[in-house]
Amino acid sequence: MKKKITRELARRWTDMFTALAAGEDVPPGQRLHCEGMMEAALLVGAASAQELSRAMDDCYREAFGRSLAADFGADWQGLFPFPQIPAMARRAPVYPSTSE
Repeated sequence: MKKKITRELARRWTDMFTALAAGEDVPPGQRLHCEGMMEAALLVGAASAQELSRAMDDCYREAFGRSLAADFGADWQGLFPFPQIPAMARRAPVYPSTSE
Protein backbone atom coordinates (compact mmCIF):
# COMPACT_ATOMS: atom_id res chain seq x y z
CA MET A 1 0.00 0.00 0.00
CA LYS A 2 2.84 2.40 0.85
CA LYS A 3 4.41 2.08 -2.59
CA LYS A 4 1.04 2.45 -4.27
CA ILE A 5 0.39 5.78 -2.52
CA THR A 6 3.84 7.17 -3.25
CA ARG A 7 3.64 6.03 -6.90
CA GLU A 8 0.28 7.74 -7.27
CA LEU A 9 1.62 10.93 -5.70
CA ALA A 10 4.57 10.92 -8.10
CA ARG A 11 2.17 10.53 -11.03
CA ARG A 12 0.05 13.44 -9.81
CA TRP A 13 3.05 15.70 -9.18
CA THR A 14 4.42 14.84 -12.60
CA ASP A 15 1.08 15.64 -14.26
CA MET A 16 0.84 19.00 -12.50
CA PHE A 17 4.43 20.10 -12.97
CA THR A 18 4.55 18.97 -16.60
CA ALA A 19 1.41 21.01 -17.33
CA LEU A 20 2.82 24.07 -15.56
CA ALA A 21 6.16 23.74 -17.35
CA ALA A 22 4.26 23.69 -20.65
CA GLY A 23 2.53 26.95 -19.70
CA GLU A 24 -0.80 25.31 -18.95
CA ASP A 25 -2.96 25.91 -15.90
CA VAL A 26 -3.55 23.38 -13.15
CA PRO A 27 -7.05 23.41 -11.65
CA PRO A 28 -7.03 24.11 -7.90
CA GLY A 29 -8.94 20.89 -7.23
CA GLN A 30 -6.17 18.81 -8.76
CA ARG A 31 -3.61 20.41 -6.45
CA LEU A 32 -5.88 20.19 -3.40
CA HIS A 33 -6.63 16.49 -3.95
CA CYS A 34 -2.92 15.78 -4.21
CA GLU A 35 -2.20 17.74 -1.04
CA GLY A 36 -4.85 15.69 0.76
CA MET A 37 -3.23 12.50 -0.48
CA MET A 38 0.14 13.75 0.77
CA GLU A 39 -1.33 14.34 4.22
CA ALA A 40 -2.99 10.90 4.18
CA ALA A 41 0.32 9.26 3.17
CA LEU A 42 1.96 10.91 6.17
CA LEU A 43 -0.85 9.87 8.54
CA VAL A 44 -0.78 6.20 7.50
CA GLY A 45 3.02 6.10 7.70
CA ALA A 46 3.64 5.63 3.98
CA ALA A 47 6.35 8.29 4.05
CA SER A 48 7.61 11.19 6.14
CA ALA A 49 7.00 14.81 5.21
CA GLN A 50 10.69 15.12 4.28
CA GLU A 51 10.56 12.05 2.03
CA LEU A 52 7.45 13.35 0.28
CA SER A 53 8.97 16.81 -0.16
CA ARG A 54 12.12 15.30 -1.68
CA ALA A 55 10.07 13.11 -4.03
CA MET A 56 7.96 16.10 -5.06
CA ASP A 57 11.15 18.09 -5.70
CA ASP A 58 12.41 15.26 -7.93
CA CYS A 59 9.22 15.46 -10.02
CA TYR A 60 9.51 19.25 -10.19
CA ARG A 61 13.14 19.00 -11.27
CA GLU A 62 12.18 16.50 -13.99
CA ALA A 63 9.55 18.87 -15.40
CA PHE A 64 11.36 22.21 -15.04
CA GLY A 65 15.03 21.22 -15.06
CA ARG A 66 15.63 22.93 -11.73
CA SER A 67 14.69 22.43 -8.10
CA LEU A 68 11.86 23.96 -6.10
CA ALA A 69 14.50 25.87 -4.12
CA ALA A 70 15.89 27.34 -7.33
CA ASP A 71 12.48 28.76 -8.26
CA PHE A 72 11.00 29.60 -4.86
CA GLY A 73 14.08 30.13 -2.67
CA ALA A 74 15.86 27.92 -0.17
CA ASP A 75 13.06 28.52 2.33
CA TRP A 76 10.29 27.55 -0.10
CA GLN A 77 8.75 25.29 2.53
CA GLY A 78 8.20 28.36 4.70
CA LEU A 79 6.04 29.77 1.89
CA PHE A 80 4.42 26.41 1.15
CA PRO A 81 4.40 24.39 4.39
CA PHE A 82 3.71 20.67 4.10
CA PRO A 83 1.50 19.45 2.46
CA GLN A 84 1.18 22.52 0.22
CA ILE A 85 2.32 22.15 -3.38
CA PRO A 86 3.83 25.18 -5.13
CA ALA A 87 1.67 24.75 -8.23
CA MET A 88 -0.40 27.70 -9.30
CA ALA A 89 -2.39 28.68 -12.33
CA ARG A 90 -1.31 31.76 -14.19
CA ARG A 91 -2.95 34.98 -13.07
CA ALA A 92 -6.01 35.91 -15.04
CA PRO A 93 -5.72 39.11 -17.05
CA VAL A 94 -7.31 42.11 -15.38
CA TYR A 95 -9.00 44.73 -17.49
CA PRO A 96 -10.00 48.08 -16.02
CA SER A 97 -13.73 48.73 -15.89
CA THR A 98 -13.30 52.45 -16.51
CA SER A 99 -11.31 54.41 -19.04
CA GLU A 100 -9.14 56.01 -16.34
